[in-house]
Amino acid sequence: MDEARSPLSLLFRRRSGGDVTKNLASVSSSLLPAFGIDVDDGYLHLKKYVIAPYDRRYRWWQTFLVVLVVYSAWASPFELAFKKAATGGFLPVDLVVDAFFAADIVLTFFVAYLDNTTYLLVDDHKKIALRYITRLLFPMDVASTLPFHIIHRILTGKMHGEVFGFLNLLRLWRLKRVGELFKRLEKDTRFSYFWTRLFKLISVTLFVVHSAGCIYYWIAVHHDTEGNTWIGKHVEDFEQRSIWLGYTYSIYWSIVTLTTVGYGDLHAENTGEKVFNMFYMLFNIGLTAYIIGNMTNLVVRSAAHTFAMRNAIDQILRYASKNRLPEGLRKQMLAHLQLKFKTAELQQEEVLENLPKAIRSSIAQHLFHSIVAKTYLFKGVSEDLITQLVSEMKAEYFPPKVEIILQNEIPTEFYVLVTGAVDVLVYRNGTEQVLSKLVSSDMAGEIGVVFNIPQPFTVRTRRLSQVIRLSHHHLKQMAQPHSEDGKKIISNFIQYLKDLKREMQEEIPFLRELLEDTAVEKATSNEGLRSSEALNSQRETSVEGIQENSTPLPSTFPKRVIIHGHHPNETTGDTMGKLIHLPDSTENLFDMAETKFGKHGKKILMEDGSEVEELDALRENDHLFIF
Repeated sequence: MDEARSPLSLLFRRRSGGDVTKNLASVSSSLLPAFGIDVDDGYLHLKKYVIAPYDRRYRWWQTFLVVLVVYSAWASPFELAFKKAATGGFLPVDLVVDAFFAADIVLTFFVAYLDNTTYLLVDDHKKIALRYITRLLFPMDVASTLPFHIIHRILTGKMHGEVFGFLNLLRLWRLKRVGELFKRLEKDTRFSYFWTRLFKLISVTLFVVHSAGCIYYWIAVHHDTEGNTWIGKHVEDFEQRSIWLGYTYSIYWSIVTLTTVGYGDLHAENTGEKVFNMFYMLFNIGLTAYIIGNMTNLVVRSAAHTFAMRNAIDQILRYASKNRLPEGLRKQMLAHLQLKFKTAELQQEEVLENLPKAIRSSIAQHLFHSIVAKTYLFKGVSEDLITQLVSEMKAEYFPPKVEIILQNEIPTEFYVLVTGAVDVLVYRNGTEQVLSKLVSSDMAGEIGVVFNIPQPFTVRTRRLSQVIRLSHHHLKQMAQPHSEDGKKIISNFIQYLKDLKREMQEEIPFLRELLEDTAVEKATSNEGLRSSEALNSQRETSVEGIQENSTPLPSTFPKRVIIHGHHPNETTGDTMGKLIHLPDSTENLFDMAETKFGKHGKKILMEDGSEVEELDALRENDHLFIF
């Protein structure tokens, strides 16, 4: 079994079906699957006794440890200043908390990690252990977990030493977990970025106030003369008084100093306290600048990307409300817009746009070549044609319950499903019927593209799906020079239609008309193609005229041109022209022009005035002037 697994695919295996819709709002807190990754492959299972870092149970464990970190961050400075707390009721609580973190150290040896170069999960036990031990994480995790005062008592018989109070401050190393939690929450659209950031700033401020107050009290406790301290001037014999009385005085002084109010009722009495006050006030300048800067950024900018997304969502909602769009369509618009912003965080398209075309093509071949080669339409065709097709394909995501193709829309593109699943639907008598389910390597929209008819089906995503699409124009343009491949494509397509007919002709009248026995027989015979004009006139009801064995692809995919009934230099009301399929002869083109414009032409000119002598030299969407 491979040592590396895609974490993105592992994540989305757990979010298939209905879970995707539920978790769509939080997709930015995780990672979307990379383009080209097939999330249904069986090799994604990790080795035995290896935990995926994206496992829900492991995430809950990490969240529980964050709660314990908050306790450690409060207790460590507190126990340094107030020794009675460290040797009293706090001791068993500390031991239990340390035991949980010790268990997490052991658990880390079984958690797969993400390789920073390949972005794949590594599940080899030796590599996981070696990576953890050789990094700073392991010694610091151990040092912050060992109960040094208990070890000292066992070895010397003494209960507590001053140095062990400072060693307990190593527990503050665990605060890195809180930082990681805030990073995830700030990217999670289920939570307000403003309030998450504000809560983080408040937490930082409270931690500074708490730590400074405890240190200031510790300085007073260790001064030679108890009365010559900032608290001794106001509270006699303060060390013997209640712990919470001393803590209240300490926090009061810390807050007054931090806010630069300075009432003067509690002030430094000795040199040590004055030195600490100076450093604390200098630190407060930086902390105040940090808080004010962040608050200004939150109020004024409110995170540019998040603000842009929310502004776009507001515009969508206003548009939907103004035009009284149905609730289902409104939800589809919102889901697609949210997914657009979330995939923009990956910046995959932006990265590709800045690369040379040859590199972009190589990337596309690496990601999609195998998917396209497995589609029924391109089975057996040459590698050259597949390479050309893949280079022109565009990839994108669609959220759950969103239409990729609408029934009766103009066929401009067809799609190949990379990941996810979609339903093929048809509407009959106002009711919606599910015909089939498409999965990876299946195609959608190709029937409308090949026959150049309105799309016969609606295609809707079942879950978060990744597709690649190719336009009708590019398919014809690249397939025309490959006549043998064109015949193979038509052969594959006709066989697919026969299979589709056997499966569905009873349910869909459209297929009964399109797939008549006589039409299929003529399509697979050696009688030859009828003219492209005839194919154009009857394309809605028959596949008659498509030949498998003896006709090159250009006749199969007729070019579309725009004809005008005047000289190119003349100015008339006919500026748009008529879009037609190019016939197979000049005479047929003249006849068609006479039908459209009421007069028989004798010359065919291009837009630049050059005369057309061979129809094969024309390209898709050329403007022809017949007069």
